[in-house]
Amino acid sequence: MNSESISNFTCYLADEVATHHLGRQLAAMLHAGLTVYLSGDLGAGKTTLTRGILHGLGYTHIVKSPTYNLVEIYKISRLYLYHFDFYRFNDCLEWEEAGFREYFNASSICLVEWPEKAGEMLPRADLHIFLKILTTGRNIEIQAGTKTGKQCLAHWKYQSNA
Repeated sequence: MNSESISNFTCYLADEVATHHLGRQLAAMLHAGLTVYLSGDLGAGKTTLTRGILHGLGYTHIVKSPTYNLVEIYKISRLYLYHFDFYRFNDCLEWEEAGFREYFNASSICLVEWPEKAGEMLPRADLHIFLKILTTGRNIEIQAGTKTGKQCLAHWKYQSNA
């Protein structure tokens, strides 16, 4: 399968349970060094998806929204996963002032809610996940933004179809 041809994935999620389940499935494609943006309105399921990802990676404790702390840090074996929420940012320079640049490295996974609030300060997303609330359920779209993101998405789609 040519990973260059896999640049997006879309699906319908009926409820919070389905969102959590998809997160658990997505965990299989994630690895250190990835930056993942999570976009959607309040209540779209960004933290629920993150909770599923963390549970899929083997994290067994409570997963909180980082809205007030700006970042929640999870250590899973030798992997660090940083879950950011920039909803409360008023200026993109707040990201720089908070000293978050060092978190985005080859040894960690960074999941970022409300990435647009940090403007151009953030590194490019390998994967950008869009959640859209519908009358019942939600739509999800995953877009690969880098070659690494395309490879991850292709591997995941191949694994989920096997």
